[in-house]
Amino acid sequence: MYRRRPTLTEYVVVRTITVIVSVTALYIMVMLFTPTSYQTPIFHLSLFLVAQLFLVVAAYFGARQVRKELKKVEKYLSGANSIKSLSVSTLFFTQEFENINLKLINILRKVKRREKEKRKYTAKIKLKNRQRSDMLSAIAHEFRNPIAAIMGYSQTLTEDEDIPAGLRLKFLGKIYNNGEKIEELLSRLLLWNRFESGNQKLQLSKFDIKPLAREIASNLEDKYKDREIIVEGEAFIVKADKALVEIVIKNLIENALKYSSEIIFVRVNKDDGVAVIDKGVGISRENIEKVTKKFFRTDEHSWDNSMGLGLAIVKQILKLHDTSLHIQSEESVGSTFSFKV
Repeated sequence: MYRRRPTLTEYVVVRTITVIVSVTALYIMVMLFTPTSYQTPIFHLSLFLVAQLFLVVAAYFGARQVRKELKKVEKYLSGANSIKSLSVSTLFFTQEFENINLKLINILRKVKRREKEKRKYTAKIKLKNRQRSDMLSAIAHEFRNPIAAIMGYSQTLTEDEDIPAGLRLKFLGKIYNNGEKIEELLSRLLLWNRFESGNQKLQLSKFDIKPLAREIASNLEDKYKDREIIVEGEAFIVKADKALVEIVIKNLIENALKYSSEIIFVRVNKDDGVAVIDKGVGISRENIEKVTKKFFRTDEHSWDNSMGLGLAIVKQILKLHDTSLHIQSEESVGSTFSFKV
């Protein structure tokens, strides 16, 4: 049960009255029991000095009590006690000190919360900086290869005027392909930037998704001459952003081409949506949830130096369409990436 403690003023007044009453009572008792013959001036002076000494002792103990309470406050302020050791039930002999205790506890708790928030913010900043560093490293690597190829072929064409026409056309084709690769990398970065800033909007329309998948597969077969992509299933109409859905299907098929060497299957039907199936290296169980994070590259594929934006872009596009990417995978068996719109 809560017991109200006295204020400092009440404590001093009560203590003073107690001392006065005690001294008066003691004086009266001494006077009553002391014979008149002994009550000389020296006797009265001695009584007065004893009373003064009593007052001094009472003041000393009162001051020591106040000093004891101030020591508690000093410990709080100096951080001698941790926030866990502070207690609202700590006993103080006056209300003022109890109020100081409660206020200090609240202040220290707020400071503790702010420190925790500051640590979280600092950790977030460090993570952002690390991601930015990884991104710049990935971008530099991705751009370095095609730029080096363009510069190498261009230098060869410039320095050797006697290159056969067939070889010249081959080199020009290499330059064009690497330029196309740079354009694709820039497009991915710009698209991701629009997702990050929230500026990407949907341009909805109705279209048949199977012919779109066939067109994408045909274009990728032209790009990857020695690969085969089979599109099977039934035609059905969807309402979505056609340009963004095209990016999703293209990224998923290219991802399958990258991590497998066999035939890629694209299955399309109204009930299951679109599924891209490969018989490639697969993804470990612990990495399935991570592969759609931006700039993520698995340690399992040390040869993979891509930026790690392909599946992250897929995830963001599907999120805009209020749907998600489903991944089924087993290492050394293959993977299935599917979605519905």
